[in-house]
Amino acid sequence: MEIIFTNGDDERFVDLCHKLDEHLNDVVGGEKQRKQYIQYNTLENIHDVVLIIEDGKAVACGGFKEYEPGTAEIKRVFTEKGCRNRGYGKSIMNALEERALNKGYTKLILETGFLLKEAMRMYTSIGFHVIKNYGQYINMPESVCMEKKLF
Repeated sequence: MEIIFTNGDDERFVDLCHKLDEHLNDVVGGEKQRKQYIQYNTLENIHDVVLIIEDGKAVACGGFKEYEPGTAEIKRVFTEKGCRNRGYGKSIMNALEERALNKGYTKLILETGFLLKEAMRMYTSIGFHVIKNYGQYINMPESVCMEKKLF
């Protein structure tokens, strides 16, 4: 396993994000069910990306973008199905947290969903807690927003 830093234009990241979208469609019952979220999951402005490479292939990813000064929003965290339960999600999140700290951020926020129970367990296990829905997610009751203060 190798962890590398790249950016949102990296084709390996883009490919994993397409796989993430397919996974989300499976979980929630199709793209139609996710229609209101798609506009918030573009790769625009995601300049900090972490990939996990296994046997020369990108198998896990995550990134962040600035939400507001001092706060970075975690985006597009995903591990391919055959590579889950190896701690890759936590490795991605740890690398993103370190990068965010090095860039001067003091808080991380993210949005997930009630149906993504494994993701919520992982985020909670690394210090995130549920907060009131923020920004575009305020009127989306299926959303769960979380934050972690960085020290």
